[in-house]
Amino acid sequence: MTAAKRYVGGTALAIAAMVALRLVAAAVTPLTFDEAYYWTWSKHLAASYFDHPPMVAWLIRLGTLIAGDTEFGVRLISVLLALPMSWATWRSAELLFGGQRLAAHATLLLNATMMVSVGTVIVTPDAPLLVASSFALYALAQVLSSGKGVWWLAVGVAVGAGLLSKYTALFFGPAILIWLLWVPKQRRWLLTPWPYLGGLIAFAMFTPVVLWNAEHQWISFAKQLGRARVDGFHPGYLLELVPTQFVLATPLVYILGLMGLYALARGAGASGARVLINAIVWTIALYFAWQATHDRVEGNWLGALYPAFAVAAAVAAAFVPWGPRAQRVVDVCRRWAAPVGVVMFVLVVVQANTGVLTGYRRDASVRAVGVGYPEIAAEIAAVREATGATCVLADDYGNTGWLAFYLPKGTCVAQRNERYRWLAAPPPSPEQLAGKLLLVGETNAAAHPALRATFSRIEKVGAVERKRGPLLIDTLELDILDGAKGPVLDNSPPVY
Repeated sequence: MTAAKRYVGGTALAIAAMVALRLVAAAVTPLTFDEAYYWTWSKHLAASYFDHPPMVAWLIRLGTLIAGDTEFGVRLISVLLALPMSWATWRSAELLFGGQRLAAHATLLLNATMMVSVGTVIVTPDAPLLVASSFALYALAQVLSSGKGVWWLAVGVAVGAGLLSKYTALFFGPAILIWLLWVPKQRRWLLTPWPYLGGLIAFAMFTPVVLWNAEHQWISFAKQLGRARVDGFHPGYLLELVPTQFVLATPLVYILGLMGLYALARGAGASGARVLINAIVWTIALYFAWQATHDRVEGNWLGALYPAFAVAAAVAAAFVPWGPRAQRVVDVCRRWAAPVGVVMFVLVVVQANTGVLTGYRRDASVRAVGVGYPEIAAEIAAVREATGATCVLADDYGNTGWLAFYLPKGTCVAQRNERYRWLAAPPPSPEQLAGKLLLVGETNAAAHPALRATFSRIEKVGAVERKRGPLLIDTLELDILDGAKGPVLDNSPPVY
């Protein structure tokens, strides 16, 4: 066996080991509140939802059909999506820059990122978006290498799948247009029907989301596109975004990616390949850099650029001849990127589940990950049974999702307000809302004006403490609501 084949085989085994490690993490880590919320979507499939298009709900539904309503079942398909994503990234790099060694680097570096490792274990719309982005890149690479217009149809399918995952897939439109206009040999496609047919396919796949929004006062579009509004000038948010990407890409992959983008900008590779990578990465990166001068940008919003960024990192690692000093940096990054990525992932999982790495002090994961929720759900269930409450209410979608997932199956759970989040789910029956109701998580509920206006009796019946080891994460008060004077659920529209 040649050295190149051994390297390729070793890379495939390394990626399989990473996926296996993520499956273990998926099984032992409690759900985040977003995951629990998306799990409730999967129980009532729809063409779209308030927050996002439907793909994440479909993935969760498939996983729970296989492995049940468990943390592992919720996350199973999301974790396994790394396999087709890896294949598409491999083939993209091979088509664009040649050589299986470079392709292996691209695939391994992508899997080393926190964006992929954590972003597939914690199932969100980013996981299917990553896969769709990798296949969009692959289809575009086929357009470039084969010159066959039929590959534009595959581009349309990939972008359509991305749009069904997350609205940020829209960035592929301007990125592709920039690529076609920038590279003289690619402009010919604009005079053929193929790109437009691909666009029609993408739009046709996205049409159910559009129709759903039209039937619901454009509620999802208004929420997500409203993030793009310009409100003042706050460059400090940009200073948050850059280090966030440094962590999500992992430091060594980040360095290689920037070096690769620099080399591509200086002319490394054929013009069609290098412009394609730069167009995808910079269209997304520069837009969110601009938005970060006005408002906070979450690091995962840039997820669609990561397959292309990994290819750029592989260009730095295995394609470009560097000078002695730069080559030493590349050698260190190339050798240690994957091990560092794996170690960072393990540390994140250990910290999220135990808090031991910060001496049990608070960190960014402490509220988002539902450590301690299975225990307090059992206490809440006991209080509900003892008080005879017919339904459990919460005033935020996070606790509502957790309660729905961790309380005994069949328990009536509902969010009292923000009912537009639950358009696909039938509300509790009048009989379930007519009796005593158990409100979870509202501090000093008896003094809450809206609750006092709605119920004649508000009585605190206890509290539960959610802990991670010795750390008290949260105290949730439990109140009985009785004697409804009018509608229990607040159906007010969202305020943007």
